[in-house]
Order: sequence, then structure tokens, then C-alpha cells
Amino acid sequence: MKKWLRRIRGALLMGITWAVLWAPVGLLIGMVVDPTGAMDEPWIAVGTFPGFLGGVMFSIVFGIAARRRKLGELSIKRVAGWGIVAGLVIGSLPFLLGDQGPNVERVWLLPLVVVSSITVLSAASAAGTLALARRAERRELPDANVDVSDIGLTDAEKRELLGGRR
Repeated sequence: MKKWLRRIRGALLMGITWAVLWAPVGLLIGMVVDPTGAMDEPWIAVGTFPGFLGGVMFSIVFGIAARRRKLGELSIKRVAGWGIVAGLVIGSLPFLLGDQGPNVERVWLLPLVVVSSITVLSAASAAGTLALARRAERRELPDANVDVSDIGLTDAEKRELLGGRR
């Protein structure tokens, strides 16, 4: 049970991280699609909600597809591809489930900008997530069996770690 709770927590944290990073993009999309401010849309939500859903969906796909593999075995292209699929699905959902409203002058512009932006962001976020995970893996602390002298501590730091003993 703890394993599932840890996975759910990880997926939610991935979603929150992506949502925070995508929030400013929603504002930029609003500037492109609605430069006059005629549409009554909360543009920050256009970045935040898909970012959260994209992070959660990517986390789920990543957990399923990369279950038996190490980070070094995964290519950034493949992980970005998973991000592209997640972005296409999430970007298309609002247009498949709802309607665009009567205020849209160019019916094709909103879906094009939103879906393409979410897809590109999702692919970039997925690749960035893998790159950060690889970097964190390289920076891990050494095993407990490693001799203290092997990690580059000074003599004073070694004595302090050993409680004043030599």
C-alpha cells in the first residue's frame, strides 16, 4: 500500500511542478489568441490546468513504460515522444468535450494555438524531467560502505564526522 501512495504522491507532485512552470505560458497564449481582451477566459488557467494534467499523465505513462528500465537506458527522444502523446490528448480534450463559444472570430486559431502549445510544452517538460532525473542520479550520495577518505573530506571534517575520534 505504501508503494501506491508513494506513486500517487509522485504523480501529484509532477503535476504541480508542471502546472507552476506552465502558468506563465497560459498568459502568453492569451496574448496571441485574444490581444484585445474580448474573450472572457482566465488565461493563466489555460497553462496551469493542462500542466497539472500533463504532469500527472506523463508520470503515469513513465511509470508504466519505464518500469523495468534504468534512467540511462531511456532516450530523451522516446521520453519526449511520450510527452507529445500526452500533450496531444490533453490539448484536444477541451475541444472534443466542449464548445468554443460564440466569441471566436477565427475558429481554427484557438485549437491550433492551444493544442500545439500544450504538445510542445509537454514534450519539452518530459525531456527536461528525464534530464533532471539523470542529473540527480549522478549526484547521489555514495554508498554507506564507502570509506570517508574516498569522498574528498578534509582531516578536520573527518574528525568531526567521527565525533572527534581519529
